[in-house]
Amino acid sequence: MRNHALLSASKAHRWLVCTPSARLEERFPDIQSEYAKEGERAHRIAEVKARENFFDEWVKTEVVPTEMNEYTDAYIEFIANKLTPYAELLIEAKLDYSRWVKEGFGTVDCVIVSDDRLEIIDFKYGKGHLVDAYENPQMMLYALGAIEAFGSIYDFDKVVMSIFQPRIENGVSEYTLSVTELLGWANHYVMPRAEQAYLGKGKFMPSAETCRFCKAKEQCKARANANLALFDDNQDLRLITPEHAGGILLEAADIESWLEDLRNLVTNTLLKGIKISGWKLVEGRSIRKYISEADVVQAMIKAGYDKALLFEEKLMTLTELEKQFGKNEVGNILKNLIIKPAGKPTLALQRDKRPAINPAEALLAQFGDD
Repeated sequence: MRNHALLSASKAHRWLVCTPSARLEERFPDIQSEYAKEGERAHRIAEVKARENFFDEWVKTEVVPTEMNEYTDAYIEFIANKLTPYAELLIEAKLDYSRWVKEGFGTVDCVIVSDDRLEIIDFKYGKGHLVDAYENPQMMLYALGAIEAFGSIYDFDKVVMSIFQPRIENGVSEYTLSVTELLGWANHYVMPRAEQAYLGKGKFMPSAETCRFCKAKEQCKARANANLALFDDNQDLRLITPEHAGGILLEAADIESWLEDLRNLVTNTLLKGIKISGWKLVEGRSIRKYISEADVVQAMIKAGYDKALLFEEKLMTLTELEKQFGKNEVGNILKNLIIKPAGKPTLALQRDKRPAINPAEALLAQFGDD
């Protein structure tokens, strides 16, 4: 059995709507973003704190950044406020919902169960996209797994699903369903779609939401066709009407991100040394940097400047120093303490006057310092 379910709860918002997407994604590698790594670390810290606070399990852990420390503490407090006498608490609970979804399983951050109610809590560390508990299929699938695990032991008839996302405004949400309502959703909505998704059948349903984190989004033909079709529905073949423009704006939430995904696809292909007609890579904009902030401070002090004038909470940027004390003056003082690294590779048309850069050099620049 794979480490992650084909029809995972975290991707349910996609495969329940765009059923063929799960099998299509299998053709692409798993690439973990820096944001995902940060979230994974926050979850690891949150689990350690939960085990220490609620089970007296002391585990040696890493040094935690202040912000992450504060947010994970807030998560522990959130759980503590949910606990009631005689309730059973589980952290990182492994749940099986394969009764409704073939090979369906997953791990939920927190489960609180008693005869009064079943509670599912999910800790989200991301801050770029608000996740709401209302009709959230990931939470509902976890709840089904918890019903399977505890429904015959406890006499609850209510399921409360909470999302704790502390780094975003209004990031705490709650959704409540009866067990009967949840089972009805599972039997009549989830099961037929899960069957199609497992077989790779059904209709592709591209949208801003379903495509957001899909591994196939850069090359998905259904997505391309859906976005291009927005420009076809116009009665006048010569002019676009304001009404048609308004319709495109309403429906085109995915177009900008789709174009960015196409740029990434072409850029990454060129980085591999594979040519694409009409396109090349050129050196992007470069930002000057200090070699050493400590040496910069010492050089400015030696030149007669008060250390306090160099800081606004942190050391001023080079541009700010030049604005404050004069470009030529700062340039003369710091001439040996400033570098200008190569800019990261930028996609450009073949006719662009800037020289093309070697793919190998471009790849090194891409992974250089920001």
